[in-house]
Amino acid sequence: MFIEYLAYPNEVMKMLFNGHLLTLALVCIFLITLSKVCWTFLDKIIGLDKPINRVSIIFASLSCFTMLLVFFLGARGTLGHRPINPSLVYFSTDPLVNSLTLNSIYSVAHAYKQFGNEKNAAKLYGIMDNEKVITLIRQETGLGLHAFKDNTQPSRSLRLPVYQGKPKNLVIILEESLGAQFVSSLGGLPLTPEIDKLNKQGWAFKQLYATGTRSVRGIEAVITGFTPTPARAVVKLDKSQQGFFTIANLLKDNGYTTQFIYGGESHFDNMKSFFLGNGFTDIVDFNDIINPQFVASWGASDEDLFNQADIELTELHNSNKPFFSFIFSSSNHDPFEIPEGIVTPIEYTAEQLSKYGSRERMRHKAIQYADYALGKFIDNAKNRPYWKDTVFLVVADHDARALGRDLVPIKNFHIPGVILNSGKAYLSDERVVSQIDLPPTLLSLMGISNHSPMLGQDLNASEASGRAMMQYAENFGYMQGDEVTILQPHKTPSNFVYDLKEKTLVRTPLNQELADIALAHALWGSLAYKNAWFQHK
Repeated sequence: MFIEYLAYPNEVMKMLFNGHLLTLALVCIFLITLSKVCWTFLDKIIGLDKPINRVSIIFASLSCFTMLLVFFLGARGTLGHRPINPSLVYFSTDPLVNSLTLNSIYSVAHAYKQFGNEKNAAKLYGIMDNEKVITLIRQETGLGLHAFKDNTQPSRSLRLPVYQGKPKNLVIILEESLGAQFVSSLGGLPLTPEIDKLNKQGWAFKQLYATGTRSVRGIEAVITGFTPTPARAVVKLDKSQQGFFTIANLLKDNGYTTQFIYGGESHFDNMKSFFLGNGFTDIVDFNDIINPQFVASWGASDEDLFNQADIELTELHNSNKPFFSFIFSSSNHDPFEIPEGIVTPIEYTAEQLSKYGSRERMRHKAIQYADYALGKFIDNAKNRPYWKDTVFLVVADHDARALGRDLVPIKNFHIPGVILNSGKAYLSDERVVSQIDLPPTLLSLMGISNHSPMLGQDLNASEASGRAMMQYAENFGYMQGDEVTILQPHKTPSNFVYDLKEKTLVRTPLNQELADIALAHALWGSLAYKNAWFQHK
C-alpha cells in the first residue's frame, strides 16, 4: 500500500500534514537527533577527519568483490535452490507478527518489485488444470454448465432478469471504509442510524463480505464483478484499461447514460482512466461540484457530493434516457475532516473509552457524518421524480481496517449493503453474500438481459448458495456457509469453521472439495486477466 500511494503525492501529503503533523514533526526531530548522535559516535570511533591511507588496487578489488559477494548472499538469504522470500520466515497465524520478522528496507524493496511485476496466483497457491478451473468456477455460479457456450470467454453466459418491465435506472452509492463493526443493525457500534433505518426499508444483506481491503478492490467487485487476486485490482492494471467488462459498458450498450460522481480528484487510484476506457461517459469530480461548503484533504464533503448528485440525477431524469450513476463518498477517510456542529459523538462506556483512542473516536465522528449525509440525500431523493424508476444500492467498499491474528480476519471483511426500490418488500437476507454477487443481482432487478463473464450469483434466486471470497494481502479466503478454506503462498490449504456470532475461526480437518473450489477461484482472476477472458465483447 505504501508503494501504491507514492503515485499520489498530493493527496498523501495533504492527509499527512492535516491529520498527522505532530507525528511527522516528532519523527523528523528524532531522525535529525539520531543522525547527529551517530555522526559524533563514528567520528570518535574511526576518526572521519583523519587522513585516509592509500591501499593497493589489488587489495581494493578483492575487498570490493568480497563485499559484493556478502551483499549478494545476504540479499539471497540462502544457499538453497530458491532465494529467500517473505513466506519462508512466516511462523505465526497473525500476519502482523509475521511482517515484524522482515527487514523494513527489504519489505519496501520487495513491494516495489511486486508493484511492477503483477503476482500470478498459480505461483503462490499452486497449479490446477485450466479445464478443471473453468468447470469449478462455472459450477459455483449456480447457472448450470449448459449456460456457458462461448469457449473463447469461458465464464460468459446469458442471464435473464427477474423483472420483465421497462428497464430501470441504477444508482450505486459506494461508502468509504464502512465496516459492519460500525453499524448497530449488524452487531456494531451505534454510529449509523440512517443505514440502520435503510436496512429496515429495503433488501438488507446481513452477511455481506468485501473482496478486499482497498477502495479499488471494492470498485472492481461492484462495477466489474471480477474476483479478487493477489495482484493489484483491475482498476490499475494495464490490460484492463479498455474493453474490460463493466456494468457501465453493458448499460451503455443498452442506451444508458453512465456517470461517475466523486467529491475528490477522479484521477486518484487511476479511477478516471479505467472508467473512461470502460463504459463511463460522464465524470463529475471536485472541479465540477457547484459551490462546495466544506472542502477537506480528499475533496468536497459528502453533503456537497450528494447535493451535486441530486443535481446530476435530476438532469439525467429530465433527459428522458435511462441512466446509471456511480457515487463514491470520501468524508470517512483519514484525516477525518468534517464540518463542525453537525455530529454529536455517541456516549462511550468506560470500557469503550479505554478501547478507542482519540484518533479512533475521530473516525467514529466521520462515520456519523457520512451516515448523516447519506440519510439526508436518500430522504431528499425519495421526493424527486428520479426515485420512482431507479434501483439504489448502498454498499461499503471495505472495512476501515483489517487486522487480527487470523490468516484472513473475516470479521473485518463484513460490510453493510442494502438495495432500495428493488420491487421487493422489506427483506433481511441472512445468506453469506459476496460483493461480486451485487452486479448480476442489480441487473436482474433492473430488467436487463445480458451476456456477461461475471461469476457472481443472482441473489433473486432462492437457491443461490451462500459463499464469499476475500483477498487479504497474499492470503485468499473462500467461505461457503460457515466453512472457510484459506490459501497461503507455498503452503497447503487450511480449513476452518467461522462462528458468525462470535466472529472466530476454529481450525478443522481439510475439506479437499472446498479447497479445490477455493483454488479454482483464486486462480481464475489471473487466468482471465492474462488470457483476456473478461472482455466486454
